[in-house]
Amino acid sequence: EAKKVAPGLAAAAAGGASGPAEAEEEAEEEKNGAAAQPQPPEEQMEVGGTELKPEPRPHKLQQQQQQQQAGSKVPPASASSTGGGAVPGQPPNKQHCAQVRSRRLMKELQDIRKLNDHFISVELVDDNLFEWNVKLLQVDKDSALWQDMKETSTDFILLNLNFPDNFPFSPPFMRVLSPRLENGYVLDGGAICMELLTPRGWSSAYTVEAVMRQFAASLVKGQGRICRKLGKTKKSFTRKEAEATFKSLVKTHEKYGWVTPPVSDG
Repeated sequence: EAKKVAPGLAAAAAGGASGPAEAEEEAEEEKNGAAAQPQPPEEQMEVGGTELKPEPRPHKLQQQQQQQQAGSKVPPASASSTGGGAVPGQPPNKQHCAQVRSRRLMKELQDIRKLNDHFISVELVDDNLFEWNVKLLQVDKDSALWQDMKETSTDFILLNLNFPDNFPFSPPFMRVLSPRLENGYVLDGGAICMELLTPRGWSSAYTVEAVMRQFAASLVKGQGRICRKLGKTKKSFTRKEAEATFKSLVKTHEKYGWVTPPVSDG
C-alpha cells in the first residue's frame, strides 16, 4: 500500500509537478493571450482609427462638394433667409425715392406753369424731368440789376437746375448760365452762394419757386450786376467751374459758418 501510495503520491507529485508546469504554460499562454488579445483591439483601433478618421473627412468633403455644387444657389438662399430684409429692401427704396422725386417735380412743374405773375418759366433740358433751365424774368425793379437788364436788352437770367436722385431730401445743384453776373452772391462758373442750396441748409419743404424768389432777392441784396467788362462778357460760365467753386464754398462755410442776415433784410 505504501508502494501503492508512493506511486500515487509520485503520480500526484508528478501530477502536481506537471500541474504547475501546465499552469505556467497556461499563464504564459494567458500572458501571450493577453498580449495577443490587445493586438486585435490595437488593430481594431488602428483599423477603427482609419475607419473613424475618414468618416468626418468624407462628411466635410461632401459638404464642400455640396457647397461648391450649390455655390450659385447658396447666396440667394442666405440672402433671402438672413438678409432678406436688407438686400431685397434696397431696390424698393431706390424705386421709392425715384417715385417721390418724379411726383414732386411733376407737381412743382405744374404749379410754376400756373403762376400768373410771370416771375419764372421752366424748360426741360432734352425732355429730362430731372434737369431744368429756369428763366428768372423779374428782379426788383428799383435795383441796379434791373436797370442793367433794361440797358443790355436782357430779358431774363437763365439758370440750370439738376435734381439729385434723393430730391427733395437733398438740394438741387443750381448755377447761373447767362448773362455773366458779378457780385450778388454769384461766384466763378455761375455757382451761387446760398446756404439753402447746401445739404446743411436745405429743407425738403423748399419749392423751386421759393428758391428762385430767394435767389432774386439775394441778387439785389448782394448788389449783383451784369458784367460789362470787355473779354469777360464773352466768357460763358461752365458747369465744371461752378461745381468746383460750390464745393469750395461749402467747405469754407462748414468750417467758419454762415452769417445770418438780420430780419430787416428779409
